[in-house]
This record gives sequence, C-alpha cells and structure tokens, in this order.
Amino acid sequence: MAAVRTGTPAPVWLDAETWVRLERRLEAALRRSRATGSAILASLSAPVARGVDPTAVICASRRAGEPWACLEQPDRDGAALAAVGCARTIEARGPGRFRAVAAGWRSVTASALADPADGPPGSGLVALGGFSFAPAGGGSPQWAGFEPASLIVPELSLARRGEEVRLTLNLQMTPDDTVKDLVSRVNRRLGELRTDTLPLLDPAPSGAYRVVSPMPPTHYEHAVARAVERIGAGELEKIVLAREVQVHAPVEHDPAAVLGVLREAFPTCYVFAVGRGQSTFLAASPELLLRREGQRVSTVALAGSMRRSADPAVENHLGEQLLSSDKDREENAIVARRIVRTLAPHSVWVTTAPEPVIVRVANIQHLATPIRAQLASPVGAVELVGLMHPTPAVGGEPSERALEMIPALEGLDRGWYAGAVGWIDATGDGELCVALRCALLRGRVAHCYAGCGIVRDSDPSAELAESEIKLEAMLPVLAG
Repeated sequence: MAAVRTGTPAPVWLDAETWVRLERRLEAALRRSRATGSAILASLSAPVARGVDPTAVICASRRAGEPWACLEQPDRDGAALAAVGCARTIEARGPGRFRAVAAGWRSVTASALADPADGPPGSGLVALGGFSFAPAGGGSPQWAGFEPASLIVPELSLARRGEEVRLTLNLQMTPDDTVKDLVSRVNRRLGELRTDTLPLLDPAPSGAYRVVSPMPPTHYEHAVARAVERIGAGELEKIVLAREVQVHAPVEHDPAAVLGVLREAFPTCYVFAVGRGQSTFLAASPELLLRREGQRVSTVALAGSMRRSADPAVENHLGEQLLSSDKDREENAIVARRIVRTLAPHSVWVTTAPEPVIVRVANIQHLATPIRAQLASPVGAVELVGLMHPTPAVGGEPSERALEMIPALEGLDRGWYAGAVGWIDATGDGELCVALRCALLRGRVAHCYAGCGIVRDSDPSAELAESEIKLEAMLPVLAG
C-alpha cells in the first residue's frame, strides 16, 4: 500500500559538515570504482534529532513497491531499526542459503567505504531481511517477492536506542556515476522523508470481514493425532505443527496501522514488518533466535504455552501450572538441549538458566530458558543462525525426521513463518528473531500462521485450542 504523503517534512536531516563528508566519501568511492571497474558501496552515518520515530518515518516515506523493513522492541529502551529502498540485494535458496548470504554480505562489506560502527545497535552499514522456514520455502503465489534467503542493504536506515537516533545513507557507485548525480539523489530521498505519526486503524470500515481456514480445524487435530502416534512409535521426540487462517477484509490491510497497534499491545515482543512489492510480512514475535554482540551470543529456548487471565490470582495459578507441567517442561528442555549442542563446538562456554522462567506477552505466557555463549572464533550472526535454524521450537527433534514430516502433516507453505527476520552489520554482529505470531498482508487478504509443539502427551483438542490463543495476537487487529 502506498504511503500517505501528508505531513510536514523535517527541515534538516544532514548538517553542512555531514554534506561535505558525504561528497568526500562519494569521491573516494568513485575513484575506487573506476580503478576496479566494479560497483562500490558508499555508506555514511550521522546523528539526527532526538525524538524521531524510525518506524513512523519509514512507513510515511516509502515509495510504492520498494522494499522496506521495520524492527522494534519497544520495552528494550525503545530499540528500533527501520529502513527503506535498496542499494544492494543478497539472496539465495536451498540448504546452503545461510552460508551463501553470509558470504555475499562479507563480499559487500569488504569493498564498501563506510563509517565505523558508532551509535545504537543497527546503525551504520547493515543489511535487513529474513529467511524462510524451509530451504526452498515461499514458492506459493502469496509469498511472491519473499525469497528463501533475502537481505537488502537499504538506501536509508534509522536506528534508535533511548533518545539517540542515527541516520545511515547507502549509495552504490559505478564507474559511470558522478558525485553530483548521487548527491542530488540523496537530496530527493531526504526531501521525501515525513515525520507523520503512524496511522490509526479504520474503526468502522464499510463492508464485512471474513475469517477463513483453508483447512478445517479437524484437519489440524488429525495431524496432531498422527504426530503423537509417530512420537509414541519412537520416530521422534517432538514436532511443531502449524495452521493458517485467512482474514478477508472489505478494504486493503494497512501495514502501518497494524504496526502501530502491535507495538502498543506487545511492547516486550519483536514487532517487525518486511515489505516486498505489494505485500508485507509482519509480526509481534516473543522469541529471540540469536543476538551476537562481538564474541557474546544470547538466545532463548521458548517452548511451552498457557493462556493468561485478567484476574491476578488466576494468572499466577496458570503460571504455576505451566511451570509444573511435565509436558511443557519436556518441550522446553528439548529445545534448550539442542541449542546448547549446536553452540558448544563454536564456543568457549555455553550456559543455560538452571530453571525455565515465565515470559508473559499480551494474551499468552510461555516457558523460557535463557542461553548465553562466548564464541571461540568470530562466527557471524547469519552463520550462527544457519547452524541453529530450525530449532525444535519451530521444527522438531530429531530435526531431519521432523522436517520430513511437517509438510505432509500440515499441508501448507510456511514461507517466512517460523523462519528468521532481523539484521546484520559489517562486523558480523546482528539480531534475528523467530517469525511467530505473524501475518502476510497482500491486498485485502491476510494470511495468519500459528503453530504448537507436539510431544508424547499432546492432546489434539488442547493443541487446537492453543493455536487459537496464538492466533489471537493477530486476528483481533486484522479482523476489525
């Protein structure tokens, strides 16, 4: 959906000194480009006014059809990264897609002229995007534009932590370009930036919403029952099964308005949107897949769920039930063990919390086991994600057997659902979350996804009910 072009443009994005730095950076990039005969990426960062809302600026300023992305975790000191446009694309598919994208990114950063990392995480030269659940996932028509592995170096990004905000510009210089032309391009881009607030959802659209399940709920219950049989036969320990629900709206879904609701309702979650063409994939995910900061790695085993209650006494009781549930603790332990086994060969040490804790989001609570590691060598964030994905929190254990069963039991194309979405910088640091509690918006149709971990003691009707709770993160926002 095209952005609304109303509002007052910000008067100044770059001061005079920064414009001079930009011209010098472009002149150096042009010399290198002409000397090598290849395209060179020129990147420059500068602080901007405090109080700028990165997500609101990008949503209001994006051009129709161009790629854009926003990722926030509001309760984490206002952490936000938002970007628009495309200076370079790095894409791959197949089992080696993580390695291929990581190698492509190293090639880009090796030749780029960029400022050293300085400012909030995600500022400076970064690539944003995501990865599908399956090596060739996203082949169905609704996922058009979302390649199995896709990172984009944006033309412009805004990173925030606390009150500090930094703007980064990325331009690709070729031997035939001129500094004057690229400076003019920057001027046009900055002149289009708007500081409008995020729009509100239309409270009373004309027409009716329809919520449709492509597969009947009984299909999901039957899939769970078959999975429990396989687990009982010793074929695997755990498998995650998902279902899809579609929301058909009387008007096109507005991703900017949906983002505004999600970040208010789920401030502890990773609230993100990735736009490709006329479609937007967005979510309020409770699950960090991986954060790399130098040699330090943080992740979490998130598995085991329970509904919440408005009554504090009932809420506490439900939490105690979750903590004492053998079924949910087993599900969580399977995930934690795999993550530790995966990180250990690449780490000096890996440590897990002695007991899982309760993590509460707006409508559901989970068992979570924080995990930290100290890397033995500088393995980048994308490579680490490639080693970890899919964890048993979204796939199964053993992984190979679960991944064989999932498509046949589910009967759907997960696309980027249960994949990874986030960013990586030039040093290899980055942060990616698991794409859960999500929806793919395409015109008037929203494809919503939710899954549950199936273990030996799973009950089909209970798992269906749990999937309904997880879908409640999106359905009330999208279905009016």
